[in-house]
Amino acid sequence: MTEGDDTMSEKTIEGTPATQAPAVASTSDRWRGAGRDVLARAYRGENSGLLFVVLIVTVAVFGFLLRDTTFLSSSNLLSIVETTTAVTVMAVTTVFVICTGEIDLSFATVIPVSAYIAAICLEHHQPVIVAVVAALGFGAAVGLVNGAVTVFFKIPSFVVTLGMLGVLQGYSEAITNSSTLTVTDKAFLNLFGQGHVGTVSVLVLWSVGTALVGALVLSATATGRRVLATGANPNAARFSGIKTGRIKIVVLMFSGMGGALGGLIYVGQFTAATFTLGSSDLLNVLAAVIVGGTALAGGQGSVIGALIGSWLIGLIGNALIILGLSNPQQLMVRGVIIIIAVILSSRPRGRQGGAPRLSQLTRALRPSGRSPAVAAPGVGDSGPPAPDGGSSTG
Repeated sequence: MTEGDDTMSEKTIEGTPATQAPAVASTSDRWRGAGRDVLARAYRGENSGLLFVVLIVTVAVFGFLLRDTTFLSSSNLLSIVETTTAVTVMAVTTVFVICTGEIDLSFATVIPVSAYIAAICLEHHQPVIVAVVAALGFGAAVGLVNGAVTVFFKIPSFVVTLGMLGVLQGYSEAITNSSTLTVTDKAFLNLFGQGHVGTVSVLVLWSVGTALVGALVLSATATGRRVLATGANPNAARFSGIKTGRIKIVVLMFSGMGGALGGLIYVGQFTAATFTLGSSDLLNVLAAVIVGGTALAGGQGSVIGALIGSWLIGLIGNALIILGLSNPQQLMVRGVIIIIAVILSSRPRGRQGGAPRLSQLTRALRPSGRSPAVAAPGVGDSGPPAPDGGSSTG
């Protein structure tokens, strides 16, 4: 066949409608790939939208079971959001801690001590700002101790914060003398529990506001990326210049401040400080965070998922109360929820799920006509070096 025949053949092939088939197939493949990605992210617990659907379905199921009660009334649903505000606030800071690969078990025992500190300040007619700063400062100090011991002495944060939990449990009873201290300062109560902005309760604003700020910091700032990198691969993060020890200390400090803020919110709601405040919040917060899609291994988390998880836990607890379950039975149900959430959190997650997206990017950037073996290393190959210390491609 002559060169002219070759040219005519190419023109004939290019002019046929069949050349449009790859584009159509590519579009359908993209849709199928997007669908598979959504399902895969849902399976890995990374899809907060799916969790919101689960929340709606749960409301519908309990609404049907409790159709003769006030469960579906707007006042009851709003009450669920308001009563879970402290849990939501602490869940936001806990997401950051777990994303670094650490865990804090002591934040719930910061609640009664910080609440009592604020109540004492207000009882002595100190300004509200002084009471708030004193309470938050105590929480930050607890977190600083936890972080410093964890980082400098290389002790697992689980052990450190478990010890701090015991210390603060005893200290909360000692400082309060097992008594209740009433708070009557109207400005404080309006700010942390009983006030409204227009028709919206400040408790709703605390829940949604802290979740939005936390989600923005985690997903759209350099700080959030450093937090995730610290939990995903601490060694690689250190080699890239991230001060992982400092990151861990800071997130544990914010976890302590989250517990202190939870204590302030409880005082604003109940107008009193007592050593029993937040006694069951450790289970509730961890359940909300894990159900919300945060990986216990670190490196991945969802603040919006934690918010929805908090509402889901509060919704289930409210329904169990209306159903007439006793407090021990409710604790058993929460424990089962945590076990199920931990099982779900052990599924394959984002680091594996990110591989297909990386391969798609590699194919998209690969020049035409080059083989995969040649093109792939050109796009930031992260594979191990060859044994002889040379290039991984030889």
